[in-house]
Amino acid sequence: MVPDIRFSSLPDSALLRLRDFISLMPFSEVTLWRRVKTKQFPAPHRLPGRITCWRWGDVRRWLETQATEGSR
Repeated sequence: MVPDIRFSSLPDSALLRLRDFISLMPFSEVTLWRRVKTKQFPAPHRLPGRITCWRWGDVRRWLETQATEGSR
């Protein structure tokens, strides 16, 4: 379950920058990049102009998976 209501209205295809969703993560930005590298977190998409972003649906599914695994 996603804790921030402003994200509930976004479509899965919405592109978010790290600063937009890092507050939802249970770890730091450095740890997020480590998890991306080890494929424990969805890989970002690179846009022209050196812009890095994630699809909201990928992040949301990851958060839901973590909530499900944590309740076991």
